[in-house]
Amino acid sequence: MKAAVVSSLHAPPRYADFPDPVASDDEMIVSVLAVGLHPRVRSQAGGSHYTSTGVLPLVPGVDGVGRDPAGALRYFVLEDTTLGSMAEAIAIDPRRSVILPPGCDPVVVAAAMNPAMSSWIALRQRISFSAGGNVLVLGATGNAGRLAVRVARLLGASQVIAAGRNAQLLAEMPALGATSTLLLDDDASVTRGRLGQAASDLDVVLDYLWGQPAATTMTALISGRGDRGRPLTWISIGSVAGLNAPIPSAALRAARLQVVGSGQGSVATSAILAELPGLAREISNGTLGLDVHAVSLADVEQAWTDATEARHRIVITPGR
Repeated sequence: MKAAVVSSLHAPPRYADFPDPVASDDEMIVSVLAVGLHPRVRSQAGGSHYTSTGVLPLVPGVDGVGRDPAGALRYFVLEDTTLGSMAEAIAIDPRRSVILPPGCDPVVVAAAMNPAMSSWIALRQRISFSAGGNVLVLGATGNAGRLAVRVARLLGASQVIAAGRNAQLLAEMPALGATSTLLLDDDASVTRGRLGQAASDLDVVLDYLWGQPAATTMTALISGRGDRGRPLTWISIGSVAGLNAPIPSAALRAARLQVVGSGQGSVATSAILAELPGLAREISNGTLGLDVHAVSLADVEQAWTDATEARHRIVITPGR
């Protein structure tokens, strides 16, 4: 079969021949229709994700949509493996999949499930989020951040503040459900002032940035909080601005602040799988929406390069 094959951690995968998958007693072979080129997939292939082993060659891809032997469409999530989903076929554990509603678009599902899952799982499984809570999305102009705005509103958030550095993209946030926007300015004092004004009523921060922006934002929010006894939960989901954040200890002592992470390992696999049907329904119904660009598996090398600057979500389509 053909697959996207990574032979070097420093180069994009190439379209190449790869051995056909072999299913164990607990698995089935599915024909792969669509696979999202998520940041998680890129870090997997580059060896920088915390689950990476560095073993090569590997086929990237952590999830996807495929057609099973009975003809049903399935969204599936893979365990940590070097035999990923960017291939014409793959062996999956059906217990780590969900049958999709008839008529849904495999490309849209493959594009949206992974980035939407980050905020959906964080709010539904990582913490006890109640409808009416107020949420700040830090890094709202990325694909996952944009979906987080929609997800937070869908799950009952009263106020959703979209924060990011791109003024043009922030201007689009109200149409996605943001009740207000916050530009993270190069002038640190200006940013602190804006954050301070937003601090009082916040209940949850969904953080896709980490690094120095997390430290700056956290300090400003604590300083501007009128009632420091009001719980504030900070959920670290991504780290596009840095793997480490210099959080001052005073920020943890001066307010009722809880810092948690949400990702692979911090939420049980069974809990993640339990959320898939509901999220798949919302995506299939068009509730969340996403700008998607489908690319043939044969063009994966160019798509990998394009993904660095793309605003849309790229989906690799082995079976289309």
